[in-house]
Amino acid sequence: MYRKDDARIAAYAQELFDAERTGSAVSPITERDAMFGVDDAYAVQSENVRRALTMGHRISGKKIGLTSPGMQKQLGVNEPDYGHLFSAMDCADGLVKTSALIQPKIEAELAFILKADLTGGNVSAADVIKATDYVAAAFEIIDSRIAGWRIKLADTVADNASSGRYILGNTRIRPDAADLKAAGMKLYKNIGKQAVLMGEGTGAAVLGDPCVSVAWLANKLWGYGAALKAGEVVLSGAFTAAPAAAKGDVFIAEFTHFGAVEARFV
Repeated sequence: MYRKDDARIAAYAQELFDAERTGSAVSPITERDAMFGVDDAYAVQSENVRRALTMGHRISGKKIGLTSPGMQKQLGVNEPDYGHLFSAMDCADGLVKTSALIQPKIEAELAFILKADLTGGNVSAADVIKATDYVAAAFEIIDSRIAGWRIKLADTVADNASSGRYILGNTRIRPDAADLKAAGMKLYKNIGKQAVLMGEGTGAAVLGDPCVSVAWLANKLWGYGAALKAGEVVLSGAFTAAPAAAKGDVFIAEFTHFGAVEARFV
């Protein structure tokens, strides 16, 4: 469980909170503290979630990261991580204010909007389908308060799993109305004749099935005494690697079945 009384945890949480507020990244915690582990990192994340709630922010959902074998291998882990989404992160108009971010990147994925809680610690992919109201195309704009993205697993977990902003597409599909594993996606930078294909993939890149990814999160949260709740948005994991984004960039992700989602960095 989280160690709420640990002054060390509070100090790292304050560092990351200040980094996001000032736009100045900090050096990796794992480079300065060899004993800083994943449980410590989730404690840091939890402390900053608590702080956000006391400031009046509202949790709108959760995000799952490190769902691809390549990213897990890169960070030397064998499971994903998670972070919290807040309503202030929702760029419903598709416009992403770059001045509020430090070093953004963009990921295309599927979002699950829940109609029922997922509890009990033994959630299956079938349970996820039953509990989901609809699935939509989504962009997650990830950002790191760790300098140069020099992250190990504990660094990104402490930093709210590198959460930044998110955008949901307008097409809503029931989770049992399409094969999410086979759903294809193509990610383009810029539009028209200037469009460049940045990556493509399928839902199978997300732990073999995005529903499996959401089930993993529900069970992981249950181990920490928390749960996925009705009404929450769950970003299930990226279909491809995340390219960097900068002011003036436009990204469009086109999905089979789920339409398209667009992000404009302003």
